[in-house]
Amino acid sequence: MCLGIPMVVEEGDDMSASCRRRDEVRRVSTMLIGAQPPGTRVLVHIDTAVRVLEAEEADRIDDALDGLAAALDGRAFDHLFADLVDREPELPEFLRGQVP
Repeated sequence: MCLGIPMVVEEGDDMSASCRRRDEVRRVSTMLIGAQPPGTRVLVHIDTAVRVLEAEEADRIDDALDGLAAALDGRAFDHLFADLVDREPELPEFLRGQVP
């Protein structure tokens, strides 16, 4: 299983970019999304940027990853899933109507 990690572009070109997530910096391929300006948030799978993220979505992904780590450590994690509290899970819109 692969997880997408939100990262922030620091500098790059048409082929790759130096991206940061917290204290980690790594070079990732940008061949799928093209050159991105510094400050752009991207979703990275196996050192490849696969799409540009809006800040809110990147924050939700970071919270979910932090929540999983907290749950594994036995720490409180409900606050990291605030968008899911007090509601039933919903299918993404593109999957609605496809369920028999």
